[in-house]
Amino acid sequence: MSDLFQKIKENKGPLGKWANKAEGYFVFPELKGSISNIMEFNGNKVIMWSVNDYLGLANNKEILEFDTNTIKECGIAYPMGGRMMTGETNYHTTFENELAEFMGKEKALLLNFGYQGLFSVIDALVNKNDVIVYDRDSHACIVDGVRLHIGKRFTFKNNDIESLEVNLKRATKITEKTGGGILVISEGVFGMRGEQGILKEIVALKKKYDFKFLIDDAHGFGTLGDNGNGTGFEQNCQDGIDVYFATFTKAMAGIGAFVVGDKFLIDYLKYNTRSQMYAKSLPLVMVKSGLKRLKMIKENPQFKHKLWQITKKLQWELKNEGFDIGKTNSCITPIFLKVSIPEAMSLVYDLRENHKIFCSIIIYPVIPKGLLLLRLIPTASHTFVDVERSIKAFLAVRSKLESGLYLKH
Repeated sequence: MSDLFQKIKENKGPLGKWANKAEGYFVFPELKGSISNIMEFNGNKVIMWSVNDYLGLANNKEILEFDTNTIKECGIAYPMGGRMMTGETNYHTTFENELAEFMGKEKALLLNFGYQGLFSVIDALVNKNDVIVYDRDSHACIVDGVRLHIGKRFTFKNNDIESLEVNLKRATKITEKTGGGILVISEGVFGMRGEQGILKEIVALKKKYDFKFLIDDAHGFGTLGDNGNGTGFEQNCQDGIDVYFATFTKAMAGIGAFVVGDKFLIDYLKYNTRSQMYAKSLPLVMVKSGLKRLKMIKENPQFKHKLWQITKKLQWELKNEGFDIGKTNSCITPIFLKVSIPEAMSLVYDLRENHKIFCSIIIYPVIPKGLLLLRLIPTASHTFVDVERSIKAFLAVRSKLESGLYLKH
């Protein structure tokens, strides 16, 4: 018999092994100042491209004043306990009704956290007779939800309709024997590369195969669709999405999440989604603030308009300078570079310390070995000057990378 923790001491994982060199700077960095286009890192004022405050609501004066007054009114604890027991308020149901109407569905359910909410929703929807078919580039919360499934599960290649159809045929053969059903899962916007999921094409497959369709639209909600109501509206296929999930942590600059669908479905999830039933209700301060944020989104289309002005400027300038930004068709703006880990660390250090640009760095195992992804999140708080300064910085670090300068350091 061996020590249970010995394997942990010997293998810290693909990311954990870099902790001694990376923690506090490349990972777990400490940011200071108000959430905005300019923040403080390591003693420097930097242009911030790494927070998901798409619509600039986090530092909006009206929102800040409302949040402050709401905390004074009800604190952060109310309501105490799980929602089934002592955590229900009329604000919770009002917020759900408004979300359902905004998303064009019959009913909504608030979730106290997005990550645990979604994997618990997946767990509640399927049993051992059912089959899950999901996009292999899905977010970790989907992957973890699928891992809870004790039945069959298959992945299909990212945004590959032919691969999906192959796996739907496999799933259909299994469910014909088990008597179960099929759940297809994808994302509205894939968070690393910024590509929208092929939702319309997937919905069209319902004419050939019997399945239900769930999407995670964390990055589409508030940023896509005419009114910011998501990727399903952007692609004109919202009616074909059976289970729609999104969070408040991005465009809404809050916390928590929601799921919408037919009334019978949401009524079922309300009594069977374990991470919500046995956890504290979403605090009232977040519910009332969520209602305020949703109202702001509905009444202020200029926030989304400004976001897309910045997004289009940033992406056009990068492509014009020959940068590889993949196939993004959302606000998420990736820059792909071929680079080793040591070069990546030198490059990012140069960006942050010398050019005062802060953006997220994504490496293996999230993306293939030998690649570095600089992920930029434009927001309504950014300016064209921020874009122009950043483009000059990216040109400078690319030149050093191509010359081999970062290898010398």
